[in-house]
Amino acid sequence: MPDYLTPDRFLIDIFASKSARQGGVIRRKRRDIERYYGVGPFLEEMRRRGFSVVENAGQFVIFCNCETLRRLS
Repeated sequence: MPDYLTPDRFLIDIFASKSARQGGVIRRKRRDIERYYGVGPFLEEMRRRGFSVVENAGQFVIFCNCETLRRLS
């Protein structure tokens, strides 16, 4: 991990994006979350925030809002 990228800084960087700030959807590689934050602590933080996270093909899709998810197909 680069010296400047602490776990707290990693979260700040993720949620600084325009989409995240507006309650949208963001995507990050599972590998990066494992490396910089840890999957368990990351998912706990998402639960604390009320955000939903799904995983597909090594990507975490994070819904930066508290809305209900519905699978359509």
